[in-house]
Amino acid sequence: MKEGTAQKISNALLSGAAGIASFFFSLMAFLYITEFDEQLVASITAGAFCLLVSYIASERPNSESARALAALGDRLMAVEDGDLVSPPPAIVRQNMPKLATAVDTLFAEVRASIENAQALGMYDPVTSLPNRLHFRSEADKLLGSAAPAARSAMLFVDLDRFKGVNDSLGHARGDQLLIMVANRLRVVVTAELSESANRRPLLARLAGDEFTLFFPEIASTEDIERIARRIAVAISEPFELYGHSVDIGASIGVALCPDHGNSVESLMRAADIAMYRAKSLGGGQHCLFNDELAADYQRRIDTEKALTEAVQRGEFMLAYQPQLSLQTGELVGTEALLRWNHPREGLRSPRDFIPIAESTGLIAEIGEWVISEVASALGSWNRDGLGRRLAFNVSPRQLDRADFFARLRQAFVEQGVPLSMVELEFTETAAMKASEAVVAEIAALRKDGARISIDDFGTGYSNLARLRSLPIDRVKLDPSLIADIEGSEKARVVVQAVIHLIQGVGCEVVAEAVETSAQADILRAMGCHTIQGYVFAEPMFEGEYLAWTRDSAGATNRSVA
Repeated sequence: MKEGTAQKISNALLSGAAGIASFFFSLMAFLYITEFDEQLVASITAGAFCLLVSYIASERPNSESARALAALGDRLMAVEDGDLVSPPPAIVRQNMPKLATAVDTLFAEVRASIENAQALGMYDPVTSLPNRLHFRSEADKLLGSAAPAARSAMLFVDLDRFKGVNDSLGHARGDQLLIMVANRLRVVVTAELSESANRRPLLARLAGDEFTLFFPEIASTEDIERIARRIAVAISEPFELYGHSVDIGASIGVALCPDHGNSVESLMRAADIAMYRAKSLGGGQHCLFNDELAADYQRRIDTEKALTEAVQRGEFMLAYQPQLSLQTGELVGTEALLRWNHPREGLRSPRDFIPIAESTGLIAEIGEWVISEVASALGSWNRDGLGRRLAFNVSPRQLDRADFFARLRQAFVEQGVPLSMVELEFTETAAMKASEAVVAEIAALRKDGARISIDDFGTGYSNLARLRSLPIDRVKLDPSLIADIEGSEKARVVVQAVIHLIQGVGCEVVAEAVETSAQADILRAMGCHTIQGYVFAEPMFEGEYLAWTRDSAGATNRSVA
């Protein structure tokens, strides 16, 4: 019989006994007591007795339930101390068996949920490898327990060309590829364990297509570099992915403890820096962190910090380099070149800071300053009667801004500068990859009088069919193409072919960085229209440039032409 039913029967028997006792008590009182006062006292006594018995019958189960609930409350309060294992008290099981069972089930579900949450918080759901948090925690423990003279190594692995897989096959296929990569890394780790008696290395997926390995014990630098090469070879093998043969690679950075750091954070930073150097060298290889990389990294950090304040401090300047017609010897244009007057280091070459500005996105703000300065200079020249056309570079980061073209137009309108005095230069790769909306905006600028140029042609990505359809007027040869035309027949053949190609799509050819008269003569014979370079004029600041154009441009132009 269930305990709840027994309790009900017990209460019913007690109530029945109280009723029978009250009946006999009242009967005896009325049979043997004749006086009114005595009858009244007997009636009150009988009623009080009945009330007492009824209260006991009703309070008995209530008190048991109250004690059971109090005990259950104490058990639930123990959860604050982390107790999710102890069962409900026995009194709860005796008086409220269903509630006790429900509490058991609830605690079991909570424990399972916590375990799942801990697993999700410590492991990557795609590859089932430890995640960044778990990796750092375990690596810290291994570093802390290492012998004083022990050497360890951190490897940072970044996949090459993985983004192309996601873009072409979708993120679901990309996740499958990550699982395959993780399995190959596991094979390398397992092979290393079988070949050595060292402690097991850690393998984790940090984020995206980034993996990391920590080897708590290594025999030598050569040994860990051998492992890095093995990883690069393993990842370079084609992957079969749902009928597609996928070729990717891996750029691997290697950092050693204690050589490059004694903490997980410092080792990961060093390995990350080395990985980026490996990627800049073409990928598919490893790079060991060294003092040169550390110095380059610190310079980059310092440059980024200084660039963020350079615009506000007015440290940028524009230099102007004339462009000369090889056919007539006339000044046909000028390019505005960015210069940074660093407060401690003086004038810095664009090669030192433009790539950093591009990668950090600061180039967009710098580009806004350039447009403002070009508009201001052209406005001043225009008011002075100097109808100079001025070219300036546009960064791909600027094209990402939805309001770029509207702001550009507004800058020249405010200075009263017609677009016929403006020339915009786009890099070859940016022009080829521009969206149809961007191309339409460029075409509209060209229709309104602006000239459009492709800069550094010959080093980026070229689509000849797209080149023919782009709204462009001039194509500027990259300096690397013409550097050897004086002494190399192959270089001359290449340049001649490129010039014919550009002329074939109806564009003017401009050669920049021309340094000798011999180069100018060869380019003229090849049909190049315009040159720009030290052969006749170096970049000058505004005052010097205006004086040069007034006083000596004619004689210089005639001598070069």
